[in-house]
This record gives sequence, structure tokens and C-alpha cells, in this order.
Amino acid sequence: MDQSIPSAAGRIAASEPTVGVLPKRQKERRRIRLALPPKFLAAIVVVLLALAYGGYELYLRWTHIYEYDARVSADIVTVSSRADGWVMEMPAPEGTRVASGQMVARIDDRTVKLRADSIRAQIEGVRAERTKLRAERRLSLNQVDALTKTRVAAVEARAKALSAARSDLDLAKLDFERNKVLFERKVVGERQLQVVQAAVEKLEAQVLQCKAEHQQALGALEEAKAETDKLGVIDAQIAALDHQVANLAAQLRQQVVDAEDRTIRSPIPAVIDRTFVLPGEYVASGQRILLLHNPDEVWVEANIKETQVGRLKIGQKVIVSVDAYPNDKFVGRVARIGSATTARFALLPTPNPSGNFTKITQRVPVKIDMVEMPKPLTPGMMVEVEIDVR
Repeated sequence: MDQSIPSAAGRIAASEPTVGVLPKRQKERRRIRLALPPKFLAAIVVVLLALAYGGYELYLRWTHIYEYDARVSADIVTVSSRADGWVMEMPAPEGTRVASGQMVARIDDRTVKLRADSIRAQIEGVRAERTKLRAERRLSLNQVDALTKTRVAAVEARAKALSAARSDLDLAKLDFERNKVLFERKVVGERQLQVVQAAVEKLEAQVLQCKAEHQQALGALEEAKAETDKLGVIDAQIAALDHQVANLAAQLRQQVVDAEDRTIRSPIPAVIDRTFVLPGEYVASGQRILLLHNPDEVWVEANIKETQVGRLKIGQKVIVSVDAYPNDKFVGRVARIGSATTARFALLPTPNPSGNFTKITQRVPVKIDMVEMPKPLTPGMMVEVEIDVR
């Protein structure tokens, strides 16, 4: 037996693995890899991805409500004709955006304006007549005041003259009585007594004349006061003219309103959806002319199953997917949850006379107001909604 000690080079060569020979552990790993074919590995990966996707879908179905039958809605305003006439102008064709108060149609208003001008002329004529009567009243009032003052002064003068005549008569009667006593005593002669008696008779006649003149002055004063009744007649005529002016003013306002109604304006900022008449056509009162809606006030109406309504609350966030704009994100909020199902508003009722019953899940309309609307939405568009109920 060779018990010689190997050299250093031999030991190093013995310790190093032979080139091309794998270690035992690496060989086992390679053997395991060879035992699992690539198709099996791919199937495992697919199954894992499917499980992850299914779990994510279950999570979304639990935290979200999806509805694919939803539509964009808006208040469609029907603008009708308020008067009969020929359509003179339609300045806003379909698709045009108009401001609130902007003219969208004009109906012939020439006849109405002529009637309004005629009524204005009548009003001016009545006002001129009323002005004339008021001037006559002022003149009559001044005349009556002046005449009344004159007649009052005449009555006062006649009253004073009557009072003076009565005083003179009383004094003359006293003088006659005194002379009569003296005549009986033979102090004065008969001639003097006759003179005094004649003076008394003269003063009595003067008193009667003053009384007559005083009565005449009173009568003239009453006549002057009666002139004030003419002022009442003039006042009645002025009042009648005032009512006539008011009546004509009401007719004028009616014609003005009729003229304004023939210029049809948009009640809201809107887009013209459709027009039904053309310039030159004759329209009747109440006939619709066009349809319009406000593009900034649109919402989404989704019919949610009654089994899911209990999870809805006002204000929940909604993601709206629009087919027309697949790359844009529309966000809304739950604004109203319907108080009745859509079946209650159906045109055809659903009676059950036979007694056979099949339970069908009903739908409840839910209104969704738009919060973020990067692009305008058109009423009638089909959209999909995703309501976050967490």
C-alpha cells in the first residue's frame, strides 16, 4: 500500500468540483423545475389572478351599487305662442345657445301697435277735455267766490240800513207820542203834530223798503250759493273722464302686453333643442314653437332595484360613466330617492285577475345631481352609474 502523502497541487485539485458536474442541491432544484411544466405554472398564475379579481369584484359589489340602465335627464321647456299671427323671425336655430331673456321668435305685431297708438290718442283727447273742465271749474269757483262775497256785503249793508231805519222809526214814534201829549195839553199846534206823524209814516215806509231790499239781498246770496252746484256737475264730469282714462289705460296696457307677447324670449339660459315652425308660417295661440333646456342643469336618473334602495342615502358619491366620453370622469351625488316605483307611473296597469302571482323586483327612480361635469351632457344619453354606499 502506498502511504505517501499527496502533494499540495493534488489536494487542491481533489477539493475543487469537476467542471460540468452540478452540486447535488442544484441538481434537485433543476429536477423539481423540470417536474412542473410551464402550462401548469401559467394555469396557477391565471387561477390566482382570477381569485384576486373575483375577490376585488365581490368587494366592489358589497361596497358599490352598479346600474347600467341610467339616462341623462333635464327639464325640457316647451315654448308656445301666446298670440295668433305670422312668424316674422326665428333668430335662434336648433343647437344655438341663448341667454335668459334673449329673443327666440317674433310674431307680427303691427296691428297691435296701431291699436295701442289709437288708444294713446284717445287718452290724450280725454285728458285734454279733463284739463278744460278743470280750468272751467277754477274759473267758476273764482266767480262764485267773488259773487258770494259781493252778495254777503250787500246783505250786511241792507241789514245795517234796516237797523238804522228801525232806530229812526222808534225815535220818531217817541217824538210823535210826546207831541201828541203836548197837543192834548195845547202846548203845540196841530200842524206840528201832523209833521211828526208824517215823519213816522215816512220812516215806516222806509223800514218796509229796507226789509224788502234785505230780503232781495238774501235771495241774491242764495242764488250765488246755488252757483256752487254747477261746480258739483263739473266735478262729476271730471270724475267720469278720470274713469274713462283709467279704462283706456287698462286697454293700452293690454295692447302693450299683447305686443310684448309677440316677442317670445327664452325664460332661462338654454340650448335650442328643436324648432317646429319657420318664418312666414301662421301660428295660433298655444301652438308650440320650440323646445329648449338649460345645459348646466342636467342630472342622471337611474332606476335602482328595490332590494338595493335600503343602502342608498342622500349625498352619496356617484361615478358616472358616459359612453360618449370614455376618457372623462363625471362625478355626481345622490339628490333624491323616489317615493314610488316606476311601475306606479306605467301607462298600462298590471292587474292580477287570475290570481297567479310572479314576484318581480321593482325599480325605484333615483336622481343624481352632477358635481363634476367636464363636458356637456345631452338629455337622453345612456350612462352607467357606480354608487359608493360605504
